[in-house]
Amino acid sequence: MTDTEQISTISRVSLEVNGVSREVEVEHRLTLADCLRHKLNLTGTHIGCEHGACGSCTVLVDKRARRSCLTLAVQVEGASILTVEGLAEPNGDLHPLQTAFHNNHGLQCGFCTPGLLMTLMEFLSENQDPTEDEVREAISGNLCRCTGYQSIVGSAIQAASILRQSR
Repeated sequence: MTDTEQISTISRVSLEVNGVSREVEVEHRLTLADCLRHKLNLTGTHIGCEHGACGSCTVLVDKRARRSCLTLAVQVEGASILTVEGLAEPNGDLHPLQTAFHNNHGLQCGFCTPGLLMTLMEFLSENQDPTEDEVREAISGNLCRCTGYQSIVGSAIQAASILRQSR
């Protein structure tokens, strides 16, 4: 490489976010969380610890829960991303999981809620009739300082029931 040649540190990434095809130019070091929040204005994904420990930044990448603070935006080229903004229906009707959180007081301050919802979306797609212990295990990587988790577990159990009935 000569002195006049430079390695590009910007890439164009194509992805689907909440069912909409998007293209965005990103620096190679930009996290998916920052891309969603600052490039695509989807601020429902929260950034807590920036170490992958709290779960606040969890989104679904190709239907699998992933910590967006640990994922580079360039790593999701061609992927399908689902964020908390994509859970509700276009007409505004809440997803059954969101409704269950509302009905059971599954949130207080709400900071951890998007990550918990996304974690539970993957979990409930794989386990349609979970026990309380299974729900607790599923959300064990998500930290909440407000609720004590009982309302969150109850919300997941109710949502599973609603989802089973609608199938």
